[in-house]
Amino acid sequence: MENINQVSIIGAGTMGNGIAHVFAQNGFKVILIDINENFLKNGLENIKKNIDRQILKKQLKHSDKSSILSRIVTNNNLKDGVTSSRLVIEAATEDYNIKKKIFEEIDNYAPKNAILATNTSSISITKLAATTERPAQVIGMHFMNPVPIMKLVEVIKGFATSKSTVSTIIKTVTDLEKIAIEVKDYPGFTANRILLPMINEAIFSLFEGVAGVSEIDTVMKLGMAHPMGPLQLADFIGLDVCLSVLRVLQEGIGDDKYRPCPLLVNMVSAGRLGKKSGEGFYKYDQNSKDFSVSKQFE
Repeated sequence: MENINQVSIIGAGTMGNGIAHVFAQNGFKVILIDINENFLKNGLENIKKNIDRQILKKQLKHSDKSSILSRIVTNNNLKDGVTSSRLVIEAATEDYNIKKKIFEEIDNYAPKNAILATNTSSISITKLAATTERPAQVIGMHFMNPVPIMKLVEVIKGFATSKSTVSTIIKTVTDLEKIAIEVKDYPGFTANRILLPMINEAIFSLFEGVAGVSEIDTVMKLGMAHPMGPLQLADFIGLDVCLSVLRVLQEGIGDDKYRPCPLLVNMVSAGRLGKKSGEGFYKYDQNSKDFSVSKQFE
């Protein structure tokens, strides 16, 4: 088992910049890669804001900020960004074809001994590994959002993933002061196979007029001790991501109990993706933490 001290992360969005933040905070050198310069700029700004929040909560010292940021470099060229890292983590859009293309590229450019990981929340590790010449070194690392706060990382072993690859990644997750849970490579893994049907059922309850948005979320918060209701959580995950995962579950398991609610399909088609688009089941004020039930559901 080798120690990893440098990681390349592909994708500077919410998950990518969160993963970069956590690695840098724990002493790793990080290369954050995205073809879009604005995404890289916004990703770094989000990392700075999250560090500032940690300082306010006395989780970090003021002096930690500069040292964490000094460990992160950005690159908009995938080839240049992965050539020297022992671990490459793909954190791009939850779309198999996009991930397949990225894996084919990093397989060509990353060092031959490098581990290739994906932050996918539902797509088959085995299927992605099969697009490379190193399936034994391909693994899933499913971080939870928000990455700097959530302790869990699902470690998903593909059909051909080696024991040494699994051991190295579990040690790396431990070095990040997170908890690694090893799961098998089946649709939705464990977290989303349980979570997304619950969210989908909440959306069906709204769609069928059983209860309103705030009522559904309040029942789950007060009755089941969930910190956030399922509809608000869906907004935070992204309704497009929820739809994608449900379709993976339905296709991969072949059971219509995973069929996405028509309301969810329509909302995604209309561009109502949740917090990231400003409106989903709730409407969000991008300049504050304020939100209210979307007028469509009042």
